[in-house]
Amino acid sequence: MDVRLQPWSESALDLLRRINTPRMRRHVGGPETEEQMLARHRRYLAMPATGRGRMFAVLLGDELVGSIAYHRRDWRGEQVYETGWNVLPPFQGHGIATAAGAALIAVVREAARQPGTPRFLHAFPAVENAPSNALCRRLGFTLLGACDFEYPPGSGSVMRSNDWRVDLADPGPPGPARHAHPGAPGGAR
Repeated sequence: MDVRLQPWSESALDLLRRINTPRMRRHVGGPETEEQMLARHRRYLAMPATGRGRMFAVLLGDELVGSIAYHRRDWRGEQVYETGWNVLPPFQGHGIATAAGAALIAVVREAARQPGTPRFLHAFPAVENAPSNALCRRLGFTLLGACDFEYPPGSGSVMRSNDWRVDLADPGPPGPARHAHPGAPGGAR
């Protein structure tokens, strides 16, 4: 399967429109208005210049089939990287998100080699989003537990999410997740 990440570009606006549907955005507050979606597209285009993350289109061959990103954020008093993804419905269930996620983790591990960068990559899928939680498990994230998570940032809208984490200093390939135990280093809170 030829799954690749392509830096976000003007041509990805159509992909963003295809993602902005009730089905695709049901776990993150529903579709955005055209104005909100265009503002999101501009933020994605500007991300590389900030040095704080990157947005990618996911390609299957030459076809845009999804998106995936990472960016810095403050989480529980420390800087971490956060990731999120989308795969269009006709392409779900074929391993595309797993391939894109593994490729993204490699990109973020490389970025984390720079001094002063976060050590951890987190994902915050909604608790009821079984496919995204399963993807985190397949990619080798460790489940830290459920949490309240504001999305989009600054909106005041809080969703119940699972907090999954990858240690970027661990050079191991993506694999089955470890589940943290209360009281263990990095354990559930």
